[in-house]
Amino acid sequence: MIKKFLFFISLCSVLLFVSVCRADDEEFDFEDVSIVENSGSDITTESISLNPNARVVNVQEFDIAGAMLGMSYDEINDLFFNGSGLYAPRRENSIIYTINQDWKYNLDYECRQNKIYNPAELEKCIYSLARNRGLLYVSEIHLERQFTGETIDIYLTSNATDNVVWRIVYNNDVDVMDGIDSEENGKFANQREKKILAFWNSVLEKYGAPNSDEDKWISSENAYDPMMQAYYGQLVLSDNGLNATDSAKNIQSARENFQAKPYAF
Repeated sequence: MIKKFLFFISLCSVLLFVSVCRADDEEFDFEDVSIVENSGSDITTESISLNPNARVVNVQEFDIAGAMLGMSYDEINDLFFNGSGLYAPRRENSIIYTINQDWKYNLDYECRQNKIYNPAELEKCIYSLARNRGLLYVSEIHLERQFTGETIDIYLTSNATDNVVWRIVYNNDVDVMDGIDSEENGKFANQREKKILAFWNSVLEKYGAPNSDEDKWISSENAYDPMMQAYYGQLVLSDNGLNATDSAKNIQSARENFQAKPYAF
């Protein structure tokens, strides 16, 4: 009798688990959503310093086409998806979701403990649990301006730190020139230099002169504070401190919430 009762309890637990796994999935078709693996890679930064007689600048207030560090997903969505600005979502996979690696390991283990081993079912179980628990989040937003070929890639933290923008990467083709390797290399090289000069003049006009080396704008000499760096045809706004905080919170939370078996000894 006791064995039958325990079996019944176990069966109820499994059924409850499966129902939780699949709750609300009808409103979220995983086959139509791009989900990438979170690398969980170490966060490294280079040392930075102010130029002689330079002052710090408030990089937190810098924007790229209106996008700023610390913006929420909803704010970015309103800016680029609901408006008629210069940039629009790219045609495929404009929004990408992910799960923090440590949490994915947790959910993988949890699904396997409930006898889910088939790769496709295991993946669905992991994503379903992650979505229902707020662990599946928008990690990347990709935009383009087709007329000029410019692109903006926006990276967001997890829900552990409110799913806000921590990195914005802007790209254009200023460093590219058709015919640069032809016999008339001199002409094309001259045109390329003019493109680069025009780009840099626009950068300086909008953000002022760099205050760290020749290509960085920093808000302090701490590399984990907001900063921007310019390259040929690229601008990178980043808040490495916010990204590091988000990673640390997820690692700690995943460790504390790992659902190990209830061992007794």
